[in-house]
Amino acid sequence: MRKKTSGRRPVKSIITVRPAPLDRRRALVTFDGRTEQAAIGRSGITSRKREGDGATPRAAMKLVGGYVRRDRIQLPPTPLPTRATRKGMLWCDAASHAVYNRPAKAPFAASHEEMMRKDGLYDVCLVMDWNLTSRRRHAGSAIFFHLIRPGYEPTEGCVAISPASMRRLIPHLRRGTVVKVI
Repeated sequence: MRKKTSGRRPVKSIITVRPAPLDRRRALVTFDGRTEQAAIGRSGITSRKREGDGATPRAAMKLVGGYVRRDRIQLPPTPLPTRATRKGMLWCDAASHAVYNRPAKAPFAASHEEMMRKDGLYDVCLVMDWNLTSRRRHAGSAIFFHLIRPGYEPTEGCVAISPASMRRLIPHLRRGTVVKVI
C-alpha cells in the first residue's frame, strides 16, 4: 500500500555555503535548488577558527533561533524561533568572560556586539550553534547568518545574504536546519 502524501515537497534541512570563484570573502549559498550570493569572513573559510581571525568556520552548524528588528523589517512567517531585538541586547565576545558566546544585557563592561545595530546588519540575525553548546575559549563567537552590507563587503566570520534572499529563505528554516560551510 502506498503512503498518501499531501502534495507538499519534503522539508530541506541543509543550506550549503561554498566559496565563490575568485574572491575568498564571498560565497554562494544554495538551498532548495536556489543559489544566492553571500559574503563571508574577510579571511575566507578556515578549519581552525580563532576569536578575531575574521574567518568563517568550515563546519556544519545548526540554526538554533534568531533575532529580528520588527520595528524595521517585516518577514514572512517562519518555523524558526525568533525574538524581537530590543535595546540593550548584546552578544559577549570576550573569551575570558563567563558568558562568552552568549547573549548579554546592557550595561555590560566586557567586549560585546550590539544586537540592535544602526547599520541594519542584524535586522535579521540567525544564531548558529558554532561554539555554543560546548564552548571553547578563543574558538570564535557570534557566528551568525545575517543581512549583507552594501557591495557584499566581508563579515567578521558570519555568513551574510541580501534582505530579498533572507525573505525567500526564512519561511523554510527551522531549529536544526544545517548551514554547511565547505
